[in-house]
Amino acid sequence: MQFLLDELKSHLSQDERFVSDGKLFKNKVVESALHLEPALLKLLLSNPALKEHFFQDIDGILVFDKVKFQKFVSNKAFLPDSFTSFKNKIGLTSIEDNEFLAESKEIVLSWPYKDCVLEGGQMKEDAKHNEVFHNEILAPDEIDRLLEPKALTGFKKYDADGEHDVQEISIQDNFIIKGNNLLALHTLKKVYAGKVKLIYIDPPYNTGNDSFGYNDSFNHSTWLTFMRNRLEMCKTLLKSNGSIWISIGDDEVHYLKVLLDEIIPNGFIANILWQKRTSPDARKPLGDAHEHILVYGLDSKLVRSQIKPIPLTDEQKGSFRNPDNDPKGAWVSTDFTASGYRPNQMYKITTPSGAIYEPPPRKCWSKIEREFIKLKDEGRMWFGRNGDAMPRRKTYLSESEGITSWTWWENQYVGHNQEAKQESVALFGDRQPFSTPKPERLLNRIIELCTDENDIVLDFFAGSGTTAAVCAKKKRRYIISDQMTYDIDYSPERLKKVIAGEQGGISEEVNWKGGGSFIYCELAKANENFAEMIQNAETPELLKEVWREMQERAFLSYKVHPKQIDDRVTEFEALSFEDQKEFLKAVLDKNMLYVPYSEIDDITYGIDENTKALNRRFFGMK
Repeated sequence: MQFLLDELKSHLSQDERFVSDGKLFKNKVVESALHLEPALLKLLLSNPALKEHFFQDIDGILVFDKVKFQKFVSNKAFLPDSFTSFKNKIGLTSIEDNEFLAESKEIVLSWPYKDCVLEGGQMKEDAKHNEVFHNEILAPDEIDRLLEPKALTGFKKYDADGEHDVQEISIQDNFIIKGNNLLALHTLKKVYAGKVKLIYIDPPYNTGNDSFGYNDSFNHSTWLTFMRNRLEMCKTLLKSNGSIWISIGDDEVHYLKVLLDEIIPNGFIANILWQKRTSPDARKPLGDAHEHILVYGLDSKLVRSQIKPIPLTDEQKGSFRNPDNDPKGAWVSTDFTASGYRPNQMYKITTPSGAIYEPPPRKCWSKIEREFIKLKDEGRMWFGRNGDAMPRRKTYLSESEGITSWTWWENQYVGHNQEAKQESVALFGDRQPFSTPKPERLLNRIIELCTDENDIVLDFFAGSGTTAAVCAKKKRRYIISDQMTYDIDYSPERLKKVIAGEQGGISEEVNWKGGGSFIYCELAKANENFAEMIQNAETPELLKEVWREMQERAFLSYKVHPKQIDDRVTEFEALSFEDQKEFLKAVLDKNMLYVPYSEIDDITYGIDENTKALNRRFFGMK
């Protein structure tokens, strides 16, 4: 390589365009190569070694490899002292080849296709499988079809009087939508774009061993694609002052932040640490005590300005006293100094007893003198029982909105994992698959900080339904979605108990007595029905029956020829039972798992007139 470097330097020095005061211009060399300037090419061709290294002979025609040449010239061994080395770029580089990290394929977080879609369509916790990137099997127009709004079916309304058929649908209603959450989000966009105040999600943490109901054994790239598809869609549902809060563990939090920084530029607000445990995890050498909650907003400055203070606890309220019988009621005193030196806040204060105070060293008073006098005249300053103490400012309980939240949330105030499990057991006994549900107090804190009554809250990883339960008790509207199949439908069943007035979680704190309602519906299934039938088949014989039904009614991939499969049935039977299932799933047309709303009138799907009418009302909501 050194020989080639020397030869290249020597030859380039023969052209005065590349030389100044005996030094070569690296950028000029690269620019000439990119423009395929004849003078440079002739110079390189005149040297056998350079000709052989930078040109390829293709059917008697020499082709210049300008990418190879540019990379060679950019190597730090070529003109290492050149003052033009970093004329156009500044950044981190690799030690090995001096390439910028942002240009390294091994480091950049990227997707090879614009329309890279991972549906994440798992139905049961134990159904781990290799997720399919749809860009590999669907053309762009087919992906558009995959993601178009879906028809809804199975409408039921639940309130204090029980279950009812749905007659009317309003934007004021609460909704539980069962089905693939990516497709549910694309269905919601037609109605809810720009209307959601808060999105809270508790997605799979990608630990590889969680018992969380979704496929939690993705590799990083698959998991990031899974999240990217959903985050890009859900942000379109947020109001301009809306925010998204995401619970996540240590395994993926930093990858997720990079992803969010790309999807919502300048949207970062905070990384909150929630103390999830009451004691260290003894199974680990460093017992993890916390989880992260990443907070982003479409307009981060606006969201920050609207985050509310935390209401005072009874313990905090108990610190307010009224030793001087102030007519404005109980109060606490706070420091009246501020750090730093400000000339107009450096004055003497005389107390009622005649004592004189000046600001302590390296400090000033927190208000200018005119404002101090006003506070004193209004009785809002405290000088101690004898009127001779350092001045302090009164803060009244009647005027206190609360305290500012910080990013460390202790479990004594917002709950912990064990508390959340106890809440779940109280509702469903031992029939609950959630090893790490979130406590109601945690969601209560989030909802208190950034929403008002009647705001819309969205959770598309609904799980045990904590978000919706707290929203109901806090008088917020909610939309939740879940695609998982559990022993019982936890979210609807939990919400029924909430409507009936259950007293778990935050019920006592907010004086919850019951009430409210929600509408339950599902994405209308097409091929998803067959995917479930395949998954639930218990024997090879039942699987063959599913295949026969698929040939009659399913939408099969255009690549599939049923007769060819039947003709090679012995090869199919030689597969393991699980591989037979995977084969039949692969045969299904993946962009027809659910019924497109645009095709709701097609008799193929058998959707009744009442359901069609309810769909028209839903998609016509304002």
